Amino acid sequence: MSPELISIVALVAIFVITGVFSVNMGALAFAAAFLVGTLAGGMSSDDILAGFPGDIFMVLVGVTYLFAIARANGTIDWLVYQSVRMVSGRLPLIPWVMLAVSGLLTAIGAVPPAAVAIIAPVAMGLAVKHGISPLLMSLMVVHGTMVGGFSPISVFGVIVNGVVRGSDLDGSPLFLFFGSMVVNLVFAFVAFVVLGGLRLSPAADGVAEEERALGAAVAPVALDRDRILTLVGIGTMVVLTLFLELDIGLVAITVAVLLGLISPRAHKDAVAHVTWPTVLLICGVLTYVSVLQEIGTIDYVSQAVSSLGVPLLSALLLCYIGAVVSAFASSTGLLGALIPLAVPLMAAGQVEVASMVAALAIASTVVDISPFSTSGAIMLANSQEDDRDHVFRRLLVYGATMVVVTPLVVWGAMIVPGLG
Repeated sequence: MSPELISIVALVAIFVITGVFSVNMGALAFAAAFLVGTLAGGMSSDDILAGFPGDIFMVLVGVTYLFAIARANGTIDWLVYQSVRMVSGRLPLIPWVMLAVSGLLTAIGAVPPAAVAIIAPVAMGLAVKHGISPLLMSLMVVHGTMVGGFSPISVFGVIVNGVVRGSDLDGSPLFLFFGSMVVNLVFAFVAFVVLGGLRLSPAADGVAEEERALGAAVAPVALDRDRILTLVGIGTMVVLTLFLELDIGLVAITVAVLLGLISPRAHKDAVAHVTWPTVLLICGVLTYVSVLQEIGTIDYVSQAVSSLGVPLLSALLLCYIGAVVSAFASSTGLLGALIPLAVPLMAAGQVEVASMVAALAIASTVVDISPFSTSGAIMLANSQEDDRDHVFRRLLVYGATMVVVTPLVVWGAMIVPGLG
C-alpha cells in the first residue's frame, strides 16, 4: 500500500475511533502523524514537529484564557443579563437575543462550542420559563455562533484564513465572514417562523420575570472594576488585531495576563478553564495535515477529486464530504483538513477561491446542530430531562436536513455564480 493510501486509512481511523471510543481526536492525530510520518513517509521527528501550528496554538490558548477570565469575573453574565433586559420581556425577541450574544462571543474570539456552553443554560432556562420551543432555542444559539464564527479574529476565521494563506491563495476573510453570517441568519429566520417564533406572546410579565428566569447563573449584576477592565481589554484586543493587524493570540494572552496581575485572586483558576481539549484537537489535526501535505496525500486526493473532470461536481462533492463528516465529528478539526483538498481546483482557477472557501466552511459548520456534534450535544444536555428524547430526535432530523440542504445551497449560491 502506498504512503498516500496508508495516511488516508489512518485519517478515516481517527474519525472512527474518535466517534466510537470518545478519544480526543487531536491526541490520535498526533500519534498518527508520528506513526504515518515515520513509518510510511520516512520523515524525521523534526520534520513532523515542524508542522505544529504554533500560531494557532497561541490563538486558542490566548483567547480561551481571556474568555475564561471574563466568565469567572462575571463579565459574560453581565453581558447576557443586559442583553435580555433590553428586550423588556418581549418574548419573540428572546431567541434573537440569544443568537446575537452567541454571535458576539464567537466574533470576538470565543470558540463556538465554548460560546454554546456559556449561553445554553441561560437559553434553555428561558425556553422552559416562557414556553419557547427548546428546538428553536437550540437552533438560534448554534446558528448564532456561526453568525459570528468566521470573523477575521474568530478561531474558525483564523484557522480557515491561515490555511488559505498557507496555500498561497488569495482568499477573502470578509466574504467568508459575511457569507456565513447571511446563510446562518436565513436558516435561523426560517427556523424561527416554522417553529412558532411568530406565535409567541408579544410580552412577558416584564423585566423582573426575565431576571428571575435567568436564575442564579445570571443574576442581576452590575459593572465593577474587574468587569470594566475586562470589557476594555476585550475591546483593546479587537482594535489591535483588526486595525493594527497584531497577532490575536499574543494580544489576547497579554490582556489576560494584565487582568490577572490586577486581580490575581479572581483569575487564579482561569488557566485551568482554557479549552485544552480543543487546543489539543486542533493542533493535532493540523500537525497531521502537515504530514499529509509532506508525503503528498493532499495532492493525491485533490487530483482524484479533480479527475472527475467537472469542477462544479468536484466542488459539490467536497461540500457534501464536509457536511457529512462534520455532523458526526469536530468541525474545528475538519476545517484544517478539508480546505487543502480544494487547493488544486482553486489554484487552477477552476473555481473562485473566496467562494469555494466560504462554501466549504459553511457546509462544514452549519451542521453543528447535529446532536452528535459538540454544540448540538451541549444544547441537548441542557434541555429538560423529560423533553430530552424528543429534543434529540428533532435535532437529529434538523441536522440531517442541514447535511442534505446546506451543501447544495452554498454551492448554488456561491460557487456556481463564481464560474459565470
